[in-house]
Order: sequence, then C-alpha cells, then structure tokens
Amino acid sequence: MFRRAMLAAPLVLAGLATAASAQESFVKWNDDGSAELLVNDGLWLKTAPGELGDLFGPGEKPFEGVEISITVNTGGPKGGISGPLHTFRPIWEELSGGKLNIVELPFAEHFTKMMTDLRTGTGQFDAFMVGAFWYGDIAAGNFAFPINELMESGEYPQWSLDSMPPSLRQLYTWGDDVLGTLGDADGQALYYRRDILEDAEWQAQYKAETGKDMVLPPRTWQDVLSISQFFDGKNWDDGDDEPDSGMVLHLKVGEQGHFHFQSLSASFVINPGDEVTQFDNVYWFDPTDMTPLINKPGHVAALEFLQELSKTGPAAQVGWSLGETWDYFLRGKSIFVFSWGDVGSLVQDTSRSKIKGKLGVSIVPSSERYWDLETEKWVEGAGDRRVGNTVGGSWHGVISAFSNNPEATYSFLSLMAIKPVSKWNANNGWTGVDPGYSYQFLEPQGEATLAEYEAAGWDPGDVQQYLQAYFDNFNAPTMLTYLRIPGTFEYWDILDKNLSAAMSDQKTAQEALDDTAAAWEQVTDRLDRANQLKLYQAAIEYDG
Repeated sequence: MFRRAMLAAPLVLAGLATAASAQESFVKWNDDGSAELLVNDGLWLKTAPGELGDLFGPGEKPFEGVEISITVNTGGPKGGISGPLHTFRPIWEELSGGKLNIVELPFAEHFTKMMTDLRTGTGQFDAFMVGAFWYGDIAAGNFAFPINELMESGEYPQWSLDSMPPSLRQLYTWGDDVLGTLGDADGQALYYRRDILEDAEWQAQYKAETGKDMVLPPRTWQDVLSISQFFDGKNWDDGDDEPDSGMVLHLKVGEQGHFHFQSLSASFVINPGDEVTQFDNVYWFDPTDMTPLINKPGHVAALEFLQELSKTGPAAQVGWSLGETWDYFLRGKSIFVFSWGDVGSLVQDTSRSKIKGKLGVSIVPSSERYWDLETEKWVEGAGDRRVGNTVGGSWHGVISAFSNNPEATYSFLSLMAIKPVSKWNANNGWTGVDPGYSYQFLEPQGEATLAEYEAAGWDPGDVQQYLQAYFDNFNAPTMLTYLRIPGTFEYWDILDKNLSAAMSDQKTAQEALDDTAAAWEQVTDRLDRANQLKLYQAAIEYDG
C-alpha cells in the first residue's frame, strides 16, 4: 500500500541528482558472478551468481545514455513505495549507464496524470508504480507493455511469478500477459496486544463481566467487538495514565478507509463455494447484469457493525490518516487494529513503537452470520469461515505501451523484483512493501528462517504470528474478489465518500450504501454496461 505517500504536494521530479556523487560505487562484483548492492548505512545486499541477468556485469553499461522516467506516489527518499526507487536508482545507474527520473505525484493526481499520458499516447513516462485496482483502465485500453518475453530472455535480473500465491499473482497479470513486476503484496490482517489478551487476570475479568471465555486469536468479528468494548476506556496499558481504547480505525475520507470496510465486510457478504457463480464468491456486482451488491443486507450489516466498532476507539479517529492510526496502536493505546503488513514491521522499530515483543496477529475474523444472496436470508452460526483478502494497491511497476525504452525500463523494475531486494523491502517497514512471497514465509511453508528475521531486528514471537497470519490470508480457500475494471478508481471514490458520511453520522448505513449503488449504476451506464460486464466477468473468473 502507498500509505505514507498521501501528502498533498506538487509534482516532484526527483531525478536531477542522486547520491552517487557522495559514494564511489554502489555495486561490487565477485569472482563467482554474484554481486553486492549497497542499499544504506553500509549494508550490502548479496545477489546469487547470474541473478542480475546476462546484460549486467563488471564494466558493462548496456543502457549508457538512456534516460527513463517512472511515476510514483509522493513520498520522498524514505516514503512508502517511493523510497525503494530512490534507494536502487544509483545502483541501477551504475549497472546500466542510464539515468532514472523519479516523478513523484500526489496520490489524488497520479492516476489521472497516468491515464492522460496513456490515452494521448505521448509516452512522457516510461513506467508507473501502479495500484492493482488501476489494471481495469490500463489493461482494457492495451496501455501496458507485456513483459513475458523479457522475463524469459535471461538477459535481465531474474525473478518469478512462481513465488506468488494465486491470489497475488492474479494482480500482476491480465489474461496470458504478465504486465507487472514483483513488488508490494497488500492484504489486511488483525493485529492485537498479545501480552494483554493472554494475561490471566484480564481473561478472568473479561469472563466475569461478559460471561464468555476470551478466544485467542478472535475468530469472529463479534468477539472482536465484545473484547474491544470490554477494554475501551480502561487504563489497561502501563504507557501512561490515560484511558486506552479497544479498536483504532482509519476513517479519514479521501484516503484508505474503504479498504478496511472491504476486508471487514467480506465475511458478512461472500457466499462460500468451490467456484464463482452468480451467488457464490461475489462481492461487488451481480455477474449477470452488473447490478451493484453494495447495498444488500450483508454490506449494510457490516457497515452498521463498523459504526459500533468505531465507538470503542478515540473520537478523533474519524479524521485520522493511516499513519496517525498506526501510531496510536504502536504507542500502546489500543488493543486492536486491522490493517496492512506495514504494521508488523513498524512494531519492530523501537523509535516509533512501544510494543515490540507484545504483538499478536491473525487472519481477519469472520462474521457469525452472512447474507445468502440466493435465498435472500441470513445464515446464522456460520462458524469459522474467514475470508482472505488482497485489499490495497499491491503497488508495483508497469511499463507504458508508449515507452521508447521498455528494455531499459524493465531492467530497472526487474532489479527491484529480485529476491534479495524483495526481502530487504519487506524487512523495513518504511518502504511500504509488504511480504507475501514464498521466500518470505517461514519454513516449512516458505523458504525463510526465523534466524534471518531475528538478524534483521524482528522479535521471534512477533514475526512467527505475523507471517503465519499473512500466509493464511493469501492462501485462504475463500477470497474477497479484487475489482479490476475500468472506473474502479471512481467506483471506490464514491464508496469512500459515502462510507465517510455514514461514519460521521451524516447518513445511515442503508442510506450511504443505497446512494453508492445508485451512483455506481450511473458510472456503469456511462462506461458501457455491456463492456463493463464482460470485463468484470473476466476479472473475477465468472464463466456463467
């Protein structure tokens, strides 16, 4: 997710100077063909022999004199998603002989400026660090440069789709074409204070007040609400003398609150099944005619639930950005937060976090009941049917079909996609790049070892729960379908504004979602309902 890149700032062309002037070399070649890349503070990343491909080598500068430009959400050298581009720019420039311009754009302008460049075919930008929800507009317009042949050539830095679970792999491809280079892996999990919820005295007090045992990790959203209500207003954390909260939420309009609604509401809404049908495994629209499902009883009940859950957090959170929400949890002020993978890595940063070694993480819970779209009745006591998600941007590079230098551009983006770079990104919370690939999960589910994470500064208890939660999330048998059709940006903006109205008590949940559905119908008709239906069916793999 772009997270900390949400700053209102003018376009920043950050390619006019690099740190190379202060550093003699950013690449060291070894006799076995491996290389080491200087990333920061004397840290060198080791690549395997041949991992940088055939084009790059000692003294080789295959793209000397070539200049490329890549857009990214505004964030600067230490910003989410933008920061890694700044880090690897001098490395690529030394390897390639080329020059990289990093064009930082405010999130509110990025999509529009990208689409203007693509629709006019000007080729001002060679590539874009896109959110996966932009694919409907990019791919449907044939605006992306497929990279299959470049990946298979062996000439460029080596990475593979095989490391991705199917839920993430889908976000980087369109039909048979690979359009994106491996980058971010977004999905939301439930974070909680393990030390507090496992405390026997608190558990006994909870049982005395509620008559229920505290199930850990919480398996239902209703349990999360009950626990949040119990702890809200108590001074359960010893960080200060002020009362603490149950749940902290990111609710500020114009940012990312709608993603949190998606991950929470999924189990209220999605009818489980072995395949996508008119009624099973759908969330957004009826796949037979594009009628919005957003105002069905499942979604409405989820929004009403979110309204109740918000009462267990600070009143000011209705206007909080994502960073403010995270900081509240990191300071030890709330029992719960549900959000992206950044939280787990930021907990390890003791300059920002007071809760290292106290973190619990699980896949997001399920609702005790869901709305059956076929029978139009509630299914009660649904049990443990937690729904995985890939909500967020999963921000990654896509090359413009109008780039004059797709090979040079790919050589940079593929450098950013290799295993040691991907692992380094996920180990550092400030990068905004989250884990989701096989080499980032612990053995035996993946290839990583606990010792590797401990060496990177992670608490072993924290990281074991964290990685298990994300493995469970990305490999869940039931997944929230990802919306990748033209107009997704607009559909979600409409939803976001109406969610904000509901969370600030300007509209009821039903009114907010009815208004959303009505506006979505207008967008669908304007964009051509028949074409939207065709693309939606393809995006969610509905065969009719």
